[in-house]
Amino acid sequence: MTDHMLTIALSKGRIFDQTMPLLAQSGITPLDDPERSRKLILETNAPRVRFLIVRASDVPTYVQYGAADLGVAGKDVLLEHGGAGLYEPLDLGIARCRLMVAGLPDVAAPATGRLRIATKYVRSAERYYASKGEQVEIIKLYGSMELAPLVGLADRIVDLVESGNTLKANGLVPLEHIADISSRLVVNKAAWKMKHTAVNALLDGLRAAVAGRA
Repeated sequence: MTDHMLTIALSKGRIFDQTMPLLAQSGITPLDDPERSRKLILETNAPRVRFLIVRASDVPTYVQYGAADLGVAGKDVLLEHGGAGLYEPLDLGIARCRLMVAGLPDVAAPATGRLRIATKYVRSAERYYASKGEQVEIIKLYGSMELAPLVGLADRIVDLVESGNTLKANGLVPLEHIADISSRLVVNKAAWKMKHTAVNALLDGLRAAVAGRA
């Protein structure tokens, strides 16, 4: 990390699209069109701020190890990462959804044996069921989660739910609420100390932008 540059890790998609207006209100915009550019490092109109374009699940890792000073990540990603080496000073209030247990309606848990839970949120699912004192078998999947109960791969799924339309279209229903999810600004702990003035200025701008949306 250099003293004069702030590097912000972002991932393309819904979070990126909703973060850009907040950064713009803070006076920071990319010089290249993010939708057209294939660059993974985007310079901005602020001479000491740049964006890194990374996978959503990698944002906390880039920030933790100092490859980025700050980042924007969904709380679901942060729960899986564990938050080591990060401060989480601001809830941006964007990309809201819920982390939930879902399954087929009116299907009882197996009388013997463990519930099988399909999810890509392995750590969150393990913590949730451990907090209930239940032992479950976790099956890690990377997509098409709703399929698992339909073909007998799992009894339940743990996944993000926004409108619930995808669950409904596949005959599933939300069963248990685990956590409310939104996107958060995260800061590398060393950058917080070494670049406190610059980080604080950016944080203040984003706080004002978030407050303006309320």
